[in-house]
Amino acid sequence: MKLKSIMATAVIAGSLAACQTGGEKDADLIDKPDYTSPDGVFNIDALEALGRVSSVKVSPDTKKVLFGISYESVEKNKSNTDLYTMDADGSNLERITKTASSEGNFVWINQGKQIAFTYPANGVMQVWVMNADGSARKQITEVENGVQGFLFSPDEKHLLLIGTVKYSRDAKDVYPDLPDATGRVIDDLMYKHWDEWVTEIPHPFIGEFDGSKVTDIYDIMGDELRFESPMKPFGGIESFAWAPDSQSLIYVSRKKDGMEYAISTNSDLYLYSLADKSTRNLTEGMMGYDTNPAYSPDGKYVAWLSMEHDGYESDKNRIFMLDTATGEKTDLTAEWDYSVNDIAWNPDGKSLYFIAPKDGVTPIFSLDIATKEVKVVADGLCDYAALAPVDSQTLVTLRHSMLYPNEVYAVTGGEVKQISNVNTELLASLKMPKVEKKMVPTTDGKEMLVWAVYPHDFDSTKTYPALLYCQGGPQQAVSQFWSYRWNLALMAANGYIVIAPNRRGLPGFGTEWNAQISGDYPGQNMKDYLAAVDYMKQYPYVDNARIGATGASYGGFSVYWLAGNHEKRFAALLAHAGIFNMEAQYLETEEMWFANWDMGGGATNAPANTADDPDYGAFWSKDNAIAQRTFANSPHKFVDKWDTPIMISHGEFDYRILSSQGEMAFNAAKLRGIPAEMVIFPDENHWILKPQNAIMWQRLFFRWFDRWLKPEAKTAEQ
Repeated sequence: MKLKSIMATAVIAGSLAACQTGGEKDADLIDKPDYTSPDGVFNIDALEALGRVSSVKVSPDTKKVLFGISYESVEKNKSNTDLYTMDADGSNLERITKTASSEGNFVWINQGKQIAFTYPANGVMQVWVMNADGSARKQITEVENGVQGFLFSPDEKHLLLIGTVKYSRDAKDVYPDLPDATGRVIDDLMYKHWDEWVTEIPHPFIGEFDGSKVTDIYDIMGDELRFESPMKPFGGIESFAWAPDSQSLIYVSRKKDGMEYAISTNSDLYLYSLADKSTRNLTEGMMGYDTNPAYSPDGKYVAWLSMEHDGYESDKNRIFMLDTATGEKTDLTAEWDYSVNDIAWNPDGKSLYFIAPKDGVTPIFSLDIATKEVKVVADGLCDYAALAPVDSQTLVTLRHSMLYPNEVYAVTGGEVKQISNVNTELLASLKMPKVEKKMVPTTDGKEMLVWAVYPHDFDSTKTYPALLYCQGGPQQAVSQFWSYRWNLALMAANGYIVIAPNRRGLPGFGTEWNAQISGDYPGQNMKDYLAAVDYMKQYPYVDNARIGATGASYGGFSVYWLAGNHEKRFAALLAHAGIFNMEAQYLETEEMWFANWDMGGGATNAPANTADDPDYGAFWSKDNAIAQRTFANSPHKFVDKWDTPIMISHGEFDYRILSSQGEMAFNAAKLRGIPAEMVIFPDENHWILKPQNAIMWQRLFFRWFDRWLKPEAKTAEQ
């Protein structure tokens, strides 16, 4: 990759309109839509009209809060994020950018006088700076392949840049005399990832910053051209941490490639010294994911998230701490039986804030590093989704629930205050569903938390169709999450009672509950689903003859499996991006550690070093009884029992679960004479992201379930 530095021309911006960058016209901009509900009901149009609040940053003097709001344009079929500031109490909201492309990775710099961010220039993402009011935008990098993220050193003299280096061999590399040949030469795993062929991989670069431009950029991983940092597909700037003295930094990498990379989750933290350009592994011998490094304010400690087992991507995320003087490592959450999502140091350096799912919600906690005592900082019927500490008593965060999307909140001494109102007015004009917590007995004598979401104006004397929501992951929390596609409030607003179980295999209920699903895909968690449905059927307001089941990814697998094993509980099914044929899935997917651990029995059968047995979860592993049971219970083995109308959707850019899985399921249904419908999105991956595709999917979703679960809709259709 070629990297160049430039002295960029400043773009003067006085008025709000002048925040536009060169060449942009008002017609290119995406603003808040002018939407008013015609009937006060939460519907697809209302969902699309909501502002999406992201990433909250507190200014160095703690007086201002910076955050992003994005809106979608159905007409333009894209979204855009602009930046806003407000006082710490929520007053004086100002929009400081108004541009046709999204500002990203935004942070305060220069003692709060400026803001740095990423923004495209000539089609590739670069780093820019502007005044805190949005004026005087200027580009400070020119990186040929673009910048994916950045992190200033504490003294702001150095800038870490996430760039890319070439990885694969294409036709021109092998045969330069064939410039129009398109073949990729592949001789090892892993050659694709989620929604892309791996042709480039991310690398960390460091450059010098003089306040106007970035110079002397170099790759700190040198000739380690086949190792990622950050790690795909979800790693970002949280994979890096500057030391407080700005003389070194920590980066995360899984220094493996080919088959070793495809079967392992063993990443490490590496300390890089600017003075002598040396690198040292800080977590040698720790076998699972090590991520999210964070220095204490005084630099005495480094905290990070650490998983124990190699190959287990949903292992308990522990909080570890390293004493930088002695090298001693301490598991701060050894006695706390939950998995952590995010961490941030309290400015006093004596404790850490963290976010973790627990008992069906996602609170903020504090952890005393001396006593290891965990306390709740903020909770409720909601999920918290960001940590921006202000001082030893205060932090700013994002909060959402099943009934409202992210807004900015301030937490002070246990008091929680909403300080942004991006969607308050719109939501106040709508009749929203209600959420109720149910504790449901399971078939093995335990209790399971199930969320029941009821339609607006719910009347317990009436009967309603119901939908069982099957979560993906498979180990992803069913907390008070808000989704712009799998939106349980929207399902309820369309007249359905939604049943959302925290089945086996979900975090928030201890490591045993979370881990149970590995090697038991068709087992106890499926019984949990059916237990939740049977429990809700006892209520007279649930129409037992009109219950559907739906889900994506592992939730799609669940729907396919239930299709052959539901014993007449369901009247309609819908699966998105699900696994249908597990033998095919084992060899079609890309992250082989995922297939090995989940299909092969995980901790029961996994070797300490996955390289010792790279295919321990394969269907040809005849001596692995758990793997044999898994494949014997693949959903496609039960097609002879399918008897329920089913809709299937999939994206062709989905390389985690190929669209062929959905096509096989659809073909099987049609050959069985079962009513079936399929929608394939040629331009989508594991998720449906483009606005018009998302709306199309929602319309098809409700058209399908209304047809089979609402007799009046079916009658009208006929």
